[in-house]
Amino acid sequence: MQISFNNKTLNLDTPKIMGILNVTPDSFSDGGRWNTLDRALAHAEQMVKEGATIIDIGGESTRPGATPVPLDEELSRVIPAVEKISKALDVMISIDTSQPKVMEEAVKAGAHIWNDIRALRLDGALEMAAKLQCPVILMHMQGDPKTMQVDPHYEDVVKEVEKFLLDRVEDAIKAGIKKENIILDLGFGFGKSAKHNYQLLDHMQHFVDLGYPVLSALSRKSMIKAACNIEKADERIVGSVAGALLSIERGAQMVRVHDVKETKEAFDVYKALLESRD
Repeated sequence: MQISFNNKTLNLDTPKIMGILNVTPDSFSDGGRWNTLDRALAHAEQMVKEGATIIDIGGESTRPGATPVPLDEELSRVIPAVEKISKALDVMISIDTSQPKVMEEAVKAGAHIWNDIRALRLDGALEMAAKLQCPVILMHMQGDPKTMQVDPHYEDVVKEVEKFLLDRVEDAIKAGIKKENIILDLGFGFGKSAKHNYQLLDHMQHFVDLGYPVLSALSRKSMIKAACNIEKADERIVGSVAGALLSIERGAQMVRVHDVKETKEAFDVYKALLESRD
């Protein structure tokens, strides 16, 4: 299993690490730390050195309670970072956006993957993804960032998330997006209680068995806070690494993380364990 775009190919036969680069002033964990070009490039370089094979650039915070960012502002945050990183580093770049125009400009600047928390539901998004023919990550979200954590409810979270994702896959394929370009994200923390999140994590293999690569994105989120009772997001490293490791044990091909070095070390131990069985 692999994904390819813009002269880069990523083999997903072994789990890959996506390093988070928020070029925003207000992201829940690291807002304001990387929102200059020099800092963004330096952090991307560090994450690649530590083992990231994808850098996920986001210009709009989607933390619970967040409000949308104007299009021009998102473009001004994201596109210069893409241009600089794509020229300086041999790495795949994903763009954490729901805006078709942002993704169009990002691809021109050197990006490879569209990572959309809204699963291409904004006007024109499906059409733009079909036009670009880039890999897309379709994520489940109940509600929207402003209200999603206000009493989320499911009768059966696994079945409902599966139905949503398969419906979005069907719409994407009908729009002209290639099946091999589709990646699924269960949407940890997006309209879900801690219990919902852990039920989905426990059933990760079920989603992998649907036949699409699965991205696990739980790094430093409230589900880690709930389990470990750690208030500060940037102190939830050990719990986040544990969640990433549990994800790949259950079949996830990609993990989106803040703490690349620690995650890579955990993966190396897991790899050594598997190799010992040969």
